Amino acid sequence: MSIDWFTVVAQILNFVVLVLLLKRFLYKPILAAIATRERRIAAELAEAGGKMAEAEKERDEFQHKNDEFDKARSALLKKAKLEADAERARLIEEAKKSADDMNAKHMAALKTDAKRLNREITSRAQQEVFAISRQVLADLSTTSLEASLCAVFIRRVRALEGPAKEKFARAFATAPEPALVRSAFELTAKQRKEIQKALNETFQEEIKLRFLVEAELIGGIELASNGQKAAWNIANYLKAMGKIVDGAVGEEANAESRDERP
Repeated sequence: MSIDWFTVVAQILNFVVLVLLLKRFLYKPILAAIATRERRIAAELAEAGGKMAEAEKERDEFQHKNDEFDKARSALLKKAKLEADAERARLIEEAKKSADDMNAKHMAALKTDAKRLNREITSRAQQEVFAISRQVLADLSTTSLEASLCAVFIRRVRALEGPAKEKFARAFATAPEPALVRSAFELTAKQRKEIQKALNETFQEEIKLRFLVEAELIGGIELASNGQKAAWNIANYLKAMGKIVDGAVGEEANAESRDERP
């Protein structure tokens, strides 16, 4: 079998021309399109990578801000709790102080009422005792009774000693007026001389005296000079009784105060 070289060569030429044509009009556009697509895909991938990196950066920033927010929220909650505890403590302290103040005012009012009642009772008792004493002494007053009262007073004058005597001595020395001897009854001339003698001998000097009658003394005699006093009369016993009553009422009020304390 003989080979037709012309046909072979023609086919080879046709193939080469076909390849050249395909390369020129088909492969190059396809390769260019592929390259363009690859470049676009690469650009899109790069852009997507940039966006992803930016998204990760934003996520990190958001996470950081979220952590800072959590810390700030915790700090605010802690501060709010501390302030609430402090405010609660302050309110409790104010309530306690208010209760203490109210209790103190209540106790002060009770003490004031007790003192007022005590004064009223003492005053009423004194008035009644004074009235009864005046009536009794008026009924029983005799020369012997008045002489006995004067004798008791003279004994008390002669019994003065120590600081009490020194105070009277200074009072007599500095008084601008004569010493005052007050009595619930009129002293006789003899009784006045006996009182004068007792004072002169007790203080070893001449004591100037002025005598005055005052029924309020209720059966007694009083010596007064420049703020110093020495007396014996029923009124002193009534005053002592009043102090005892005051002390009893005060102890009762203190006991009530202790009972009311929590």
